[in-house]
Amino acid sequence: MDDLQSFVPDVHFEQIPIKNLVSNQEYQRNLSIAHVQRATENFDLYQVNPVKVSRRGGINYVFNGQHTIEIIALISGSRETPVWCMIYDDLDYAQEADIFANQMKYVKPLLPFEIFMANIEAGNDKQLIIKDLVESYNLTITSGKAPGGICAISTLENIYDKYGFHTLDRVLRLCIGTWEGDPNSLNANMLNGITYLVAAYGDSIKDDVFKEKVGRFSPKEISKTAKDRKLGSIGYAEAMLIIYNKKMHAPLKWENLYSKKSRRELVNIKFDEPGES
Repeated sequence: MDDLQSFVPDVHFEQIPIKNLVSNQEYQRNLSIAHVQRATENFDLYQVNPVKVSRRGGINYVFNGQHTIEIIALISGSRETPVWCMIYDDLDYAQEADIFANQMKYVKPLLPFEIFMANIEAGNDKQLIIKDLVESYNLTITSGKAPGGICAISTLENIYDKYGFHTLDRVLRLCIGTWEGDPNSLNANMLNGITYLVAAYGDSIKDDVFKEKVGRFSPKEISKTAKDRKLGSIGYAEAMLIIYNKKMHAPLKWENLYSKKSRRELVNIKFDEPGES
């Protein structure tokens, strides 16, 4: 049994008021006020982890958890609020810095698919709604590219968060109706590109026209044109807009694609109208 104790950290736990914790060591990263405020707005007591503390010379130095204590202080409105601390009594400054620098070195981050499925198991509405919507088109959420699957999970969630259920539904309907579920059409850039068009033009885009004209080109051909324009997802939107507008008596206006506040970073980029370059 004594041999097994060598695998157990020599620590003890105490509740310590935040005012009695110090977290201004040089090895610490800068405090992110934006992160603290965002976490406070979405506070969940069950997500609070014990703060790791090195007690040296009677002073409690935080070497893991500086954002945690600031979040608790902000949401409670007091630095008198105690937090659970895991206390080490045998560390020096260099050891603290080394632990801080390497604490995430061998931690395996959760993948979007793993997070999504955990949210499904938790019964969280957003993920359940997205899953049901995807499955209504006879597709599934997958961890990687596969026939009949969508693995661009973060993209689905971002579209849902930013534009809502109906826009996500229309984006999927256009994408699947145009390329019949081709896995190459269900990537993040393609979905975002269609989203840009739907957000910019709304009902001015006719679904049947889009499917007929844009569907004449394979996702790989769309991708090649988009990459030639070197603008990421917006390049995909441009590529599809070029095809959609061809031989139209009343083509969709290009400036509308860049008029949304969500894409205001693009307004200073000069774009040539098709045929002008």
